[in-house]
Amino acid sequence: MHDPRPDSASQTVRKGRGATYDPHNRFAPSRVVEEDDGWWQEPIPDKLPTQVREEPSKSALSWNRSPDLAFDRSLNPYRGCEHGCIYCFARPSHAYWDYSPGLDFETKLIARTGLVERLREELCKPGYVCRPINLSGNTDCYQPLEAERRTTRQLLELLLECRHPVTLVTKSSLILRDLELLSAMAEQRLVRVFISLTSLDNQLKRTLEPRTAGPRARLRIMEELNTASIPVGALVSPVIPGLTDHELEDLLEAASRAGARTANWMLLRLPHEVAPLFEAWLEAHYPERAAKVMSLIRQCRGGKDYDARFGHRFRGEGVFADMINQRFRRASRRLGLQDRTEMGLDTQSFRPPHPQGDLFR
Repeated sequence: MHDPRPDSASQTVRKGRGATYDPHNRFAPSRVVEEDDGWWQEPIPDKLPTQVREEPSKSALSWNRSPDLAFDRSLNPYRGCEHGCIYCFARPSHAYWDYSPGLDFETKLIARTGLVERLREELCKPGYVCRPINLSGNTDCYQPLEAERRTTRQLLELLLECRHPVTLVTKSSLILRDLELLSAMAEQRLVRVFISLTSLDNQLKRTLEPRTAGPRARLRIMEELNTASIPVGALVSPVIPGLTDHELEDLLEAASRAGARTANWMLLRLPHEVAPLFEAWLEAHYPERAAKVMSLIRQCRGGKDYDARFGHRFRGEGVFADMINQRFRRASRRLGLQDRTEMGLDTQSFRPPHPQGDLFR
C-alpha cells in the first residue's frame, strides 16, 4: 500500500527538481512524521544541491528474465538520476540504498566505481554468451554526472574493443560527445540508440523532466546520429493518458523526419512510491487535470494505479490503452517505422577482451 501524500504545506515545488517531497522509505525500520508544534522551524530550502557518493562495484551486468524486454542483461553506471523525471519507474529502487524515491532519487546520487574492470572480468568468463547489453536499463547513463565521471564512455570503449553489441536509451545531449565512438561501433553493427520522446511541449517538459534535453534538442540528437550513420529509434515513453497521449502522432512524425528508423511506446508506469509522487506532481502543476488523468490511468490498469503483470505493465489494458496502441501502429505503418525489437546487431564477432595485466597482450 502506498504512503499517503503529505498535506500541501509539506510539499514544495523546486525549480529543476521533479518530486515535491520525499516519501517514506518502505524498507526503513522506523518512520518519522513531521508535526507542527508551533515552535520556530527552519524554512524549507528552495534549492537542493546534488550530492554524489561512490560505490565500489562487486559486479557489472544485471540480468533479467522478463518476457517484456528485448534484452536479458544491462549496465547501470549510476544509481539515482539528476534528470528528475517525476514518472521514473526506477525511483523505488533508491529505497534499497537507504534513500527516499522522491527528492533523494534526483539529489543523492551513487556513482559506481570499478565498473569497467568488473565488466572486463565478466566478459572473459568461460561460457559467456554474447547478446546485446542495454545501457540505461534503470537510470540514464548520460545524465549530467557522466560529463564528469565518463564511465559510460569507458564502457563503450571496452565494448568496441571486444566487438560486443550494445543498445542505448537516453534523453540527454551528452551522447553527442561520443559521436565518433558510436559511429565506429555502428560501422561494425554493434550499436543502436533509442531517444526517449515524451512531449513536444517545452513548458510541460520543464516540470515533467526538469533536467533533461528539451524536445528540439532530442530531435537534433536523432538528426546528428542519423547523419553519422548510427541507427537511431524513438521510444515514445511514457504515454500519459489525458496529458501527453494527444501528441502521439506528432511525436512519431517528428522522430521520422529526424531520422528515426524504429519506434516503440510504453504506457505510464506507477510502481510503489511513484504513484503518490506523480499524483502530487499533477496536483501541483496541473490541478485542473489531475482527477481526469488519474481516472484514465486507472482505467488502463484494471482500476488500480499500476498493474505489474508481464504482458500488461508496458501497454495496459482496456479501451483507452487499446486505442493508443492502434493509433501507434497505424502511424508507424504510415511513416515506415519498424518495431525496436528488430535489432540486427552482430553477436558473432565478439571476442573476449584481454584480461587486465595480460603480459601477452
